[in-house]
Amino acid sequence: MSTSCRLLLGALLTVLISSCVSPRERRIANNPQIYQSLSTSDQLLVQQGRIREGMTKEGVFLSYGRPDSVAVGKQKGVSLEKWTYMGSQPVYANTFGMSMGWGGYRGYRGYRGLGYGYCGPWDPYWGNMGTTVMYVPYKAATVTFRGNRVTEYLTGPQ
Repeated sequence: MSTSCRLLLGALLTVLISSCVSPRERRIANNPQIYQSLSTSDQLLVQQGRIREGMTKEGVFLSYGRPDSVAVGKQKGVSLEKWTYMGSQPVYANTFGMSMGWGGYRGYRGYRGLGYGYCGPWDPYWGNMGTTVMYVPYKAATVTFRGNRVTEYLTGPQ
């Protein structure tokens, strides 16, 4: 095997192996100084993808990643920061495939419809039987900080 083939194979294996690493493991590997600054118990929580009250923003970042939104404010003169993480859930729907709906004079889609909205086999929506999937967003977690420390958090669909 030539040297160039070995290099190409080695590069390919490196890409394949690195793609198997979770985003959390990648954040830990890319930020070793932050990870090492955490206590041993917080390092264990980060490895498990969990957080606790009193954890630093850096620990939450390593565990959960970058928040989808950040809100900043004050409560009783103390600065607050709330990080929100979003998730998405698949919703499956069975389609009937006959393009029907209340239509009035010419159907609900204009000139092609007849009375009830049926437009026949030439209709692009005709015959689309099967299951469709839509992804519905939801709030997966919120984390509130006072100063640099977690004071409260909620996980799970909200």
